[in-house]
Amino acid sequence: MTAPELAFVAAARTATLATIAPDDSPRLVPVCFVVAAGDPPVIYTPLDEKPKHIVDVHELARVRDIVARPTVGMLVHRWSEDWAALGWVRLGGRAGLLEPAEDAGEHRAAVADLRAKYPQYASHRLEERPLIRIEIVRVTSWGELG
Repeated sequence: MTAPELAFVAAARTATLATIAPDDSPRLVPVCFVVAAGDPPVIYTPLDEKPKHIVDVHELARVRDIVARPTVGMLVHRWSEDWAALGWVRLGGRAGLLEPAEDAGEHRAAVADLRAKYPQYASHRLEERPLIRIEIVRVTSWGELG
């Protein structure tokens, strides 16, 4: 990931996560996230406490999709009426769940980053919930990323 791509992704407030449903169709969901620079870069997105139709977040469709097929995509984009300002970064990666007890240091750091970016998470018990962890393996970008 280039420095402009990383900065564009890191500054974005939301993205669209794509998983593969059991019938091979794409399943799209808007997500909040943080990115950790590295080789490869890693994206963390929480399974937060916003209202859901299930009790156990492990039963969310996106989680079941990731367990069955860890290949995911993510689109981060900026819309503008000034088409010279349009830009997007498409990320491809391998996802998995990062459980709180699995790698406590990595989980704790990701939760701190999520709370720093999104004040709404101050009252969520993210430290008790798994995170989706995505290792980025492909990056494509277009447009104005500055």
